[in-house]
This record gives sequence, C-alpha cells and structure tokens, in this order.
Amino acid sequence: MRHHLFAVCAATLLSTAYAAEPFALKSTDFAHKGKLSDKHVFAGFGCTGGNTSPSLAWSNPPAGSRSFALMVHDPDAPTGGSGWWHWVVLDIPATARQLPAGAGKADGSALPAGASQWKTDFGGPGWGGPCPPVGDRPHNYHFTLHALKVDKLELPADGSTALVGYMVNANSLGKATLTGTFGR
Repeated sequence: MRHHLFAVCAATLLSTAYAAEPFALKSTDFAHKGKLSDKHVFAGFGCTGGNTSPSLAWSNPPAGSRSFALMVHDPDAPTGGSGWWHWVVLDIPATARQLPAGAGKADGSALPAGASQWKTDFGGPGWGGPCPPVGDRPHNYHFTLHALKVDKLELPADGSTALVGYMVNANSLGKATLTGTFGR
C-alpha cells in the first residue's frame, strides 16, 4: 500500500511539474501593469501621441483554437459605466502568434491575412490610443486576447461592440490579458 501511495504522489508531482504553460499575452512595448508610452497615446481629443498600437505576442493557446480575437478596453473611462473600446481585432488566424507594433492602422493593412478590425468608441476601426481626461488617476487598458473555437465570427455589419463581445465570449476557449496604464 505504501509503495502504491508513493507511486501516485510521485506521478502527481511529475505531471504538475511538466504541465503546459498557461495561455499568455506579452508586449515588448510595456510590462503588465506598466505605463504605455506617448507613441501609443491617441492623437486627438487634446492628446498629442503617436497613436501607434503596441507590439503583442502570445504563446500556449488552448488546444482546438481556430482563431483569435483581441479586445482592448478602458473600464475607467468616464462613460457612466460602459468604459471605452480602444481596439477590436477579429478573425486573427490560428497560426498567428503576434501583432507587430503599428498593426492597428485603420485600413487594416498591417494585420495578418484574414483578420479584420471592428469599430471602436472613437467611431472607426483601428487602434485608438489612451487619452484619459487630464487629472484622472491613471486608467487601465486591458488587452484581452481570446482563443476562439471558430474560424470566423458571424456578425452583422452594423453590430455593436457589445454584440461583438458577446459573440467572442460565447466562442472563447480561453483568454489571456495584459494590462497597460496611462494618465495625464
């Protein structure tokens, strides 16, 4: 009995030691909970940044991932509770493992083939950088990458970002989040 118990404990320890790494999202432009730089800040609404989307890379997506969706949201925006959508990228191919810096061009030309962008709260597609009100505490910008169980999300052309979020969550196999901050 003792020998059997030892074998079970040893097998358990070995299996957890070699468990797969979690689904992770990282950037070479900012650390988790680190400050986004001026090159990422919106150019408008009184902000004078470069409005360039940061580099993003991911690893260890869940088994069965057929595409990815990226949603960047500021829950601290003074909108009465809805926050602010800064970037929404859909139908990123399952083979992709990164979005390079500047991939958020409004025309989508720097995205992986097949990926598309959805309208943000700035009124159009593409990256819209941080631009919190002067004097607010630094806002949090949640970059959430979902691994999806579908190749492509079926959405109406005039659908809201809330509908996109609903469909992304309904088809998500897992998600990885990276948070940046910015205040002025």
